[in-house]
Amino acid sequence: MNGHIYFEIHCDDPVRASDFYSSVFGWRFETAQENIPIEYWRILTGGTAGGLMKRQANSPPAEYGANAFVCSIEVENFDRTSDKILGGGGNVALPKFAVPEVCWQGYFTDTEGNTFGIFQVDKNAHINQVEG
Repeated sequence: MNGHIYFEIHCDDPVRASDFYSSVFGWRFETAQENIPIEYWRILTGGTAGGLMKRQANSPPAEYGANAFVCSIEVENFDRTSDKILGGGGNVALPKFAVPEVCWQGYFTDTEGNTFGIFQVDKNAHINQVEG
């Protein structure tokens, strides 16, 4: 069954954002630069796992509605789930990539334009490997 949740915060200024969440919630941030193709920090909450990343696109203007955390859902098979997303009218926002020795990760938009991620745990995931 698919269901484990992993949240992410996209931000314009990672230092400012990590300072904010550290001061408000006591969260700790660790740089995660193990060949991930984006700037990324792990969020240590003492509970649900999370991540912080530099925003990959412009933030929508305030009057355009929600601008929120991105949640990633653990799936049993990344490629099968990706096919279902695309078949159901979703789109790829950031193609599948390896988080080395952790998982396969990717981002999509749903039929309403909301961004979400999926990940398949795989301790053998490597940056130069194509998983099928």
